[in-house]
Amino acid sequence: MTTARKFHMRRLMPLVAVLGAGALALTGCGPANSSSGAGSAKFNYLGQTENTTIVGALTAMSKNQCTAEDKAAPLSTDKSAGAQFDQKLQLLAGQDALPNMSMAAGTPSLMKQFIKAGQVVDLSTELNKLGVADKILPAAASTIKALYGQSDLYSLPTEFNIEGFWYNKKILSENGITAPKTWDELVTAAGKLKSAGVQPFSADGKDGWPITRLVGDYILRDLGPTALKDVADGKAKLTDSKYVKAADAVSALGKAGYFGEAVGSVDYNAAINQFLTGKSAFFYMGSWALANFNDATQNQIGADNIGFAPFPAVSGGKGSIDQVPANVGVPVMFAKKDFGDKQAAWLKCIVNNYGDQVMNNGGVVSGFKLTSPPANLPATTQVVQDTIKKSSSSILWFEALFSSKGTSVSQTNGGGLGSGTLSGADFMKLVQDANAAG
Repeated sequence: MTTARKFHMRRLMPLVAVLGAGALALTGCGPANSSSGAGSAKFNYLGQTENTTIVGALTAMSKNQCTAEDKAAPLSTDKSAGAQFDQKLQLLAGQDALPNMSMAAGTPSLMKQFIKAGQVVDLSTELNKLGVADKILPAAASTIKALYGQSDLYSLPTEFNIEGFWYNKKILSENGITAPKTWDELVTAAGKLKSAGVQPFSADGKDGWPITRLVGDYILRDLGPTALKDVADGKAKLTDSKYVKAADAVSALGKAGYFGEAVGSVDYNAAINQFLTGKSAFFYMGSWALANFNDATQNQIGADNIGFAPFPAVSGGKGSIDQVPANVGVPVMFAKKDFGDKQAAWLKCIVNNYGDQVMNNGGVVSGFKLTSPPANLPATTQVVQDTIKKSSSSILWFEALFSSKGTSVSQTNGGGLGSGTLSGADFMKLVQDANAAG
């Protein structure tokens, strides 16, 4: 697995911040300087060592689209290892020394502390002032706001990943199957495929989260988009029968053998390889996998042979198939301290140009509207772009609002659901207990 892929894997799953007992409290720090005046003499950026996309894009823009901004406040970059990044941010915040721009805290609860302490810029207000609020895709903004439980925007979506079922068009056609629009249709299709000797689903059961994603999506299709927030707010429990129903539905797929043999030992790369070599019909994954799909050395089934289906509707459910499961991958935040005219100018330039920069130079789908998209996008990338444009709202992944312990327990036991050796009730009890323990 490449460094970039390892980084993606860490960012896709809610990060576990090991914040020591001696960590500095953030609430003692009052609000930093407001966005008035010229700001600091430099534009400082702090990112994770493993991520080169953001710093590369900023550096390129400083020499092209943002030369005036760079002249007024030269770009200065720094980096810190991903495993210690949240601790680094917390230490800087405790010293009221956050850089002008940085990758946001990987743990949503830590980001909420920064917001509560008044240490990060309310971007909704600033983007409106700058006249570029419409450059943020509505579904991306919805995802960020839901992640932090805010009505305003406090980070920018340098990535925007939608999730759903990718499928092998040829396999489905040969077996008389159309892309399923309901859960019942998906289960029926899986049974038909298995009877024909085709493995229905590829899944990374070793890391667990591709299995638990299905649980969360089912809940939100069945109970509505606020169902997991109700759990986080203490209004419901995962052990309630209506929540267990979702885990039971996924466990039933495992019991039927639809994920193949020994899914708990299948890792991320192996799961992608199964799908791209034609050994499975469906693959639930986010759009970050486009890099693999568009790589001819990996993709042996052909990019034009890959279709995309939103997570299906649940019969009688309160959720909508139009509510796209999504995450913003690597959001970035702006510190309120030293945020002035020069930093605001950088913010405007980034919002206007970042999306085109990363799409045209790396094929990265961001949460910014494109001004000049590439003329010949791969079919799979175009599908993602079209889906994002049509989506006005999004839903979060299963563990997005869980505690660090709850996240770990959930993903550790995802493989058990995928193999059918763990019942939905037992799985939900393990996760609920972990969340309660903090």
